[in-house]
Amino acid sequence: MSKGKPKKKALGRGLDAILQSPETDITSTDISGGYVAGAIAEIEIEKIEENPFQPRSDFDEMNLREMAESIKSQGIIQPVTVRKLGYDKYQLISGERRLRATRMAGMKKIPAFIRIANDEQMLELALIENIHRKNLNAIEIAISYQRLIDECDLTQEQLSDKIGKNRTTITNFLRLLKLPPEIQVALRDGFITMGHARALIAVQKEQDQLNILEQILKKGLNVRQVEELVRNFNKKPVSPAPVKKGTLPEKFKNTTAVLSKKFGTKVSLRRNNKGKGSIVISFRNDDELDKIISLMNE
Repeated sequence: MSKGKPKKKALGRGLDAILQSPETDITSTDISGGYVAGAIAEIEIEKIEENPFQPRSDFDEMNLREMAESIKSQGIIQPVTVRKLGYDKYQLISGERRLRATRMAGMKKIPAFIRIANDEQMLELALIENIHRKNLNAIEIAISYQRLIDECDLTQEQLSDKIGKNRTTITNFLRLLKLPPEIQVALRDGFITMGHARALIAVQKEQDQLNILEQILKKGLNVRQVEELVRNFNKKPVSPAPVKKGTLPEKFKNTTAVLSKKFGTKVSLRRNNKGKGSIVISFRNDDELDKIISLMNE
């Protein structure tokens, strides 16, 4: 670029203040090495800070070693993503496994996609990138969904649009976080599947959920067996509804008393709300029965 010729603005309106700030120190000919925001560049690993918002804390050592061996022979196919912090200083947004494996492989530099992002944007990018990994367990996914909703102030609808999952899927994952910690750990560590956990959600009492979990672990129950167990568990005996006695019309109020006096024994009258009913005349022996029959024939 010749002296006096105006610089071409490569980034959108509104970023001038950020680009000219000593905190970010990014220009179209960056003095930290010529890298511009949006470029893919080879960056020294020691100049990249870890992501404080990294939602994943467990990394399988064997998988990292396998990735490191692949990087030694194949190189890095997918660049990591970093944000520019200041003079020759970057912070990882996504790609922590790749960064760790590259460091393990003994390499000094790593290809990186350079971005500008504030902390909220950085968290959102890291979480979304993390969600799309194939080897995440259901609890890690659920936690990432919840963090995106809580910390990035997203609705489930907005989250659905951002990650390309329907709301039902998101809701099913979020419901896992309402399960007791023991069940979440069993799911996280692979002792039960998401199908088992979803069946347990239908059980209302926590202690009952834990009792069923114990059966799953002891007997090796599959998902269908657990669903059947939960269905039977939730079946409660239904008490028959009490039969409502119909109210006698006023003209029949004294009928039982009149009949009892006539036959000299106990008489009861039953009537439902539709007007149907019965009269029951009690007797203690055959003599009383003969007497009642005689009186009825008069």
